[in-house]
Amino acid sequence: MTSVPQTTPAVLDRIARELPEHAALVTADRSFTFAALRDEVRRAAAAMIASGVAAGDRVAIWSPNTWHWVVACLATHYAGGIVVPLNTRYTASEATDILARTEAPLLIGMGEFLGLDRLADLDRTALPALRHVVRIPLDKNDGTWDEFVALGTDLGAADRRAAAVAPDDVSDILFTSGTTGRSKGVLCAHRQSLSASAAWAACGEVTSADRYLCINPFFHNFGFKAGILACLQTGATLIPMQTFDPERAMAAVAEYRATVLPGPPTIYQTLLDHPKRADYDLSSLRFAVTGAAVVPVVLIERMQSELDIDIVLTAYGLTEAAGFGTMCSASDDAVTVATTCGRPIAEFELCIDSPAEDGAGEVLLRGPNVMLGYLDDPAATAAAIDADGWLHTGDVGTVDGAGNLRITDRLKDMYICGGFNVYPAEIEQVLARLAGVAEAAVIGVPDARLGEVGKAFVVAKPGAVLDEATVIAYTREHLANFKTPRSVEFLDVLPRNPGGKVVKPQLRERA
Repeated sequence: MTSVPQTTPAVLDRIARELPEHAALVTADRSFTFAALRDEVRRAAAAMIASGVAAGDRVAIWSPNTWHWVVACLATHYAGGIVVPLNTRYTASEATDILARTEAPLLIGMGEFLGLDRLADLDRTALPALRHVVRIPLDKNDGTWDEFVALGTDLGAADRRAAAVAPDDVSDILFTSGTTGRSKGVLCAHRQSLSASAAWAACGEVTSADRYLCINPFFHNFGFKAGILACLQTGATLIPMQTFDPERAMAAVAEYRATVLPGPPTIYQTLLDHPKRADYDLSSLRFAVTGAAVVPVVLIERMQSELDIDIVLTAYGLTEAAGFGTMCSASDDAVTVATTCGRPIAEFELCIDSPAEDGAGEVLLRGPNVMLGYLDDPAATAAAIDADGWLHTGDVGTVDGAGNLRITDRLKDMYICGGFNVYPAEIEQVLARLAGVAEAAVIGVPDARLGEVGKAFVVAKPGAVLDEATVIAYTREHLANFKTPRSVEFLDVLPRNPGGKVVKPQLRERA
């Protein structure tokens, strides 16, 4: 029996042999078969090696969904490197922090995008390890990608690097904000990224006959692992979208006869209620998966009836578990899909720690796909993974008689804005540096479009002159848009318990 490849280069080699002429990656400006994708990846990997990227080096990718992102990601692995995705909404200071901590020698970044040139704002003096920056052409033809790939002449060097990659080698470092206000880099091995994403694809019965419209950003676990890696392992055709626009998404479904369309609940709500939905043939859609927010039962029912999607599933996961954890199956009914996160996948064990009378307790996960640890942070790693190997997720949930997980609350104060995790402590750290702010606390409040958005409660220093616009503008300068509070309320004091901690439930009641 042929063994299942456990490194990304091995998976790419296998799929290129088995489906050489099958469409692998399709965009408006360029398309690849699996054989052609492998060729481009080998050239880009050779260029990385020629540029001085050593095995084990970190390569950062800071760009929206383009074919370059896919090639750069796979080429990094082919060259024996580690992928470090950067959120396109990061400010220059947020990106600089991650680039400095990973000591990335190479950054594959976006050229001017949506009127901004974020690469130009980087402080290169703070990044002595960063030797090369390659620009991907986006809104303007200001890229250096072609010149960079032209350096890749020694394909044999790339092949030797690829052959040396081992299943337990680190594949990627994805950063997730911590409750202390500083992001933490999650180390994930090749075997983990591949086996977890393969399990996700199996739940959705994804095959080479599928055409996957990927609106989830590649810098996120969802787009990277449930997108790029799921397609690579199944032979499904990947169709990336740079930014989500409902009408362009419907047009893409109709044009490419897309069959798979994952995304947060707001995506489907937007499509269902769009006035021009009837103008587009969406009948090819057969599989959708959603999560990251409360999912109304009626939304699942409408997706099945009005969009005629055969399989609609929900899932639960976190970066520390390779992005996965539990998932529903195709046989589950609409209520189960909408009100639970399904059962463990990818060899995970699920446990509720110290359950209360109602069965609720902290959700714990254990298995081979729990992260290797946090980058340069053994203390945080030990706090997250106990001596018995259980990952403490920080989420509170219950498990029903059928083994389905239901998330009921969060131990952490994290909230989810537009599908992205937001940690108030990070915002509070920024607000503490605003002149005139004595104290600040941030919570998530319901929002019809984004699920939740931030609300800041601010105590001003005596004599300080502050208003809502000033506070929001300051956070927008220093934080990605999804982290920026949408409203501010000024208080004389913050409610605190006897131990001095802010009582956020009281703030939620007030909001």
